[in-house]
Amino acid sequence: MAALREPAGGPAPESSGRLVVARDRAPSDAILVARALEGDAWAEDAIYRCYAGKVLAMIERLLRRSSDADDVLQDTFADAFTSLGKLREPSALRSWLFGIAVRRVRRRQRTLALRRALGLDRSLDDATLAMIASPSVSPERMAELARLDVILERLHPDQRNAWMLRHVEGERLEDVARILDCSLATAKRRVSAAEVLVRAALGEAR
Repeated sequence: MAALREPAGGPAPESSGRLVVARDRAPSDAILVARALEGDAWAEDAIYRCYAGKVLAMIERLLRRSSDADDVLQDTFADAFTSLGKLREPSALRSWLFGIAVRRVRRRQRTLALRRALGLDRSLDDATLAMIASPSVSPERMAELARLDVILERLHPDQRNAWMLRHVEGERLEDVARILDCSLATAKRRVSAAEVLVRAALGEAR
């Protein structure tokens, strides 16, 4: 699959008759999706280049470990390019990709939970909020992040994922619902339930 290879840099040549755009601006997501559906390998590469880094960062934060993130990323884009024709709103490509990634993350979370319950996975999480925080973060804030990591680990994954999308990834509630493929009311309920537990636990810690 073209988008899973190391993408070639630079714009598509204008002589190819393919993706011709103004040199001073990138093609829109809608254009990239349309061209990818026509079999344009450069458009697939462009989609991958644009979103792979963002999707990978989100996957790592939701999974709390980097060792599984690359596999989930590759599965995400494999799913995406296989089902690209099902994308009803090409302009919503970003949230659609995030949604596929979160579904893949949820599967991996269930697998990890089972392996841990059976004592088959003793690996430590290496992408918790405290571990990926900037070195400039104060010791007090780092300690708070460490407490928050413990709280988040205890939450149901559906609540934790919703809270992370809202408060760490900075997604709007409407986009959280779209990414999680649930109603807005359900997204609000998951985020609110997580917030209650997080605030209560952090309040007790203080």
